[in-house]
Amino acid sequence: MQRPPVDEILRIMPELEPYGRDAVRIDAEPGMPGVRDSSLGGPLLWPRDEPWPACSVPDDFEPSGLPPVSMVPVAQIFARDVPGPWWPEGLDVLQILWCPNGHDESAPNQAPDSPAVALRWRREADVGDVLAAPPKPARQDEDFYVLTPCTITTEPIVDFPFREELPEDLLPRLRQLVERTSPGGGDVITRVSGWKVGGWPTWHLTGVNSFGCEVCGRMLVLLFTIASDDTVGTTVGRFGELRLFVCPDHPGEFMADLH
Repeated sequence: MQRPPVDEILRIMPELEPYGRDAVRIDAEPGMPGVRDSSLGGPLLWPRDEPWPACSVPDDFEPSGLPPVSMVPVAQIFARDVPGPWWPEGLDVLQILWCPNGHDESAPNQAPDSPAVALRWRREADVGDVLAAPPKPARQDEDFYVLTPCTITTEPIVDFPFREELPEDLLPRLRQLVERTSPGGGDVITRVSGWKVGGWPTWHLTGVNSFGCEVCGRMLVLLFTIASDDTVGTTVGRFGELRLFVCPDHPGEFMADLH
């Protein structure tokens, strides 16, 4: 179903306006992105003298986790392409990598059964010599975690919280709005699917959850949603989503949650 414009949503239910969050939906197209392009599964603007992330968590192919497996790129986002409130001051590149293998046990701060994730923030101008050829993984699951390099197009939206995160007195009207805008079933108001930066998570498969920063205790907020996507070649969970929550004050602290 097509999501109505935000103006129309708020005209029908203006009470939602205080709960709106900026978000950007990402659409992918197979291509040949470069290291200075925003991309999914493409090459990263990586300093030549910075170690490449590796995973030593026991995986589906090697119970010892050794030798460690070099991670592979999932996303690179530049602030010039996806402006918004999620950028830490002075930083303009977000890079996400994961281990290209499944795991029976989870890495720290990661959801069970999800790939192990690494997150990096950078300032583009600080990157001098660029790593030309990242190390190859010692082993990898070709079916699930090796991505097709894709260029991206973006759509800024206003995202609204899932029903359980709203005051109880708003729920009857929200249900009416959902039924009105999605007569064939589903929910295009509080369940924006696909790859996304910012916005709200959905909790339609589980109860609402929250995560605290291990440094300061502040609640983490949704930064990035990785979608199962045939175009990109991603499969997470039961063809679901992997969401990355970060601390607004310590953006290097994050939780990966599978849904």
